[in-house]
Amino acid sequence: MQRGTGDWQRARELFGGARRVTALTGAGVSTSAGIPDFRGPNGVWTKNPAAQRLTDIDSYVADPRVREQAWRNRAEHPAWHAEPSAAHRAFVDLDRSGRLRALLTQNIDELHQRAGLDPDKVLELHGTIFQVVCLDCGAVGPMAATLERVAAGESDPPCRSCGGILKSATVSFGQSLDPDVIRTAQRAALDCDLFLAAGTSLTVHPAAGLAELAVKAGAELIICNAEPTPYDELAAAVLRDPLDEVLPGLVGAPLVEPTRPLHTWGDPSTWS
Repeated sequence: MQRGTGDWQRARELFGGARRVTALTGAGVSTSAGIPDFRGPNGVWTKNPAAQRLTDIDSYVADPRVREQAWRNRAEHPAWHAEPSAAHRAFVDLDRSGRLRALLTQNIDELHQRAGLDPDKVLELHGTIFQVVCLDCGAVGPMAATLERVAAGESDPPCRSCGGILKSATVSFGQSLDPDVIRTAQRAALDCDLFLAAGTSLTVHPAAGLAELAVKAGAELIICNAEPTPYDELAAAVLRDPLDEVLPGLVGAPLVEPTRPLHTWGDPSTWS
């Protein structure tokens, strides 16, 4: 499959003919907003491999020192001050055109919503840093209130309802995604004529598998990512350029008549 200038033209043609687009976004969409990714050349884990322990649920539960460091990191997370980028705003424009089926995001920074995207169109696969949850009783509350406790001297604040362990309402390694969230994401992948994967390495499952699911159901796949992904060979087009340039360019592609009918495979929970 040819890559390069031909891919850009092909991607624009596909986008112009798409009437129902499901997008999957990852950390690369937010890097220009000042939020580093994990595996890239300047990624959090690339610079400090030990930081992976902070996102491992077993380490978090077993070691108070990991939790204390995690709370310090949350207080300093760039998401508190980041502003949406041109990439985020491109999805708002796509939604306003009436063609965005759903936006599935692995990001926890809520920048898609802050850019103006309809929250009902956003499915946060890995949760949000702006809430906390108790691992024991399931109580949920605002992150800001818990960080006020940290600033006041509680290095590892317990749940005020049951005394259990609190963490950000994000999915750590070793935790399962919400089954309802997965089913909703699968339906969105099956109910589109174009699946766009942007700023994601497509290595973390089950999110990564949504791209293949869409292709098997008949959708075209466009991948926009700086580095190669395991699904590049399934894609009709692969673009490596900066997302702040690529995504507005795709969304602004001239509309053309679709070349084939839309499809739907129904609810994956009914499959045998």
